[in-house]
Amino acid sequence: MTTQTYDVAGIGNAIVDVLTQSEDSFLEEHGLIKGAMTLVDETTAERLYGAMGSGIECSGGSAANTIAGIASLGGRGAFVGKVREDQLGQIFAHDIRALGVAFTTAPAKTGPSTARCMIMVTPDAQRTMQTYLGASVELGPEDVDAEIIAAAQMTYLEGYLWDRPAAKQAFILAATLAHEAGNKVALSLSDPFCVDRHREDFLDLLAGHVDILFANEQEILSLYQVDSFEEAVDQVRGHCEIAALTRSEKGSIVINGEKTHEVPAEPVRHVVDTTGAGDSYAAGFLYGLCYGFPPPACARIGGISAAEIIGHFGARPEIPLSQLMDEKLG
Repeated sequence: MTTQTYDVAGIGNAIVDVLTQSEDSFLEEHGLIKGAMTLVDETTAERLYGAMGSGIECSGGSAANTIAGIASLGGRGAFVGKVREDQLGQIFAHDIRALGVAFTTAPAKTGPSTARCMIMVTPDAQRTMQTYLGASVELGPEDVDAEIIAAAQMTYLEGYLWDRPAAKQAFILAATLAHEAGNKVALSLSDPFCVDRHREDFLDLLAGHVDILFANEQEILSLYQVDSFEEAVDQVRGHCEIAALTRSEKGSIVINGEKTHEVPAEPVRHVVDTTGAGDSYAAGFLYGLCYGFPPPACARIGGISAAEIIGHFGARPEIPLSQLMDEKLG
């Protein structure tokens, strides 16, 4: 059992998810592309936010979802992410702390407002998302709390954030601090478009700073620019201590040194919404590592966590994942 304060410290975009039920007429009125995720500017975000009906507002973002999953499993998480000192910033901070997650990043007093993802769910269950990244992408090395990183078994980096020079500096600093403290560093590639933009940087990160890699099939193929999954597996072997590669209904593959473990997907009665599945898988996997489970068992915990998420709307568990593990694993 670790004596450290935290199991996992996540670094990523701090986004407030604003979820509301909408009619198709609302999408048409505002010129929104149904079923798509679109990045918008602050003016558009403020206009849409003001026009939306009442809904649910909660902390979001990929790494934040993973840390929320760690907490739901009964683990101890911390999150580093940037919000503005405004109403949505207060909502983000209150919500993530209410989950039992440590969140100490100082809010910005000036600059862009807090990031938000406005999610409009139409009667046919389609989700149309308008995302304003705002203050979240202003994260820099000055926001990295050295004490928190040193006190966490794992530091988890969200690939989505790797766009601005200051965020890159924050990642490198956090990885360096983690390794100096004898801790591990994990990276999520996040999205094939992220990989396309930052391939060489990600390969450099993998070579020098990352112990555990999370990627789906499309992301790992893009990283190594190969045509087959088998080629990608051969490429990633030896580039990090552990690579956990998810393949949707095919389950996941875990590469650990010379060993390769195939772990089947958990059965799901009905797939409702795949948003957040990868985030939840990472939560389960990292939780397992922190508590001494072997890599195949970590993948099973990740798969069970992901299966819970895709069975309902939203990227956060509807029931405590710790309860689900008791039922599934005994």
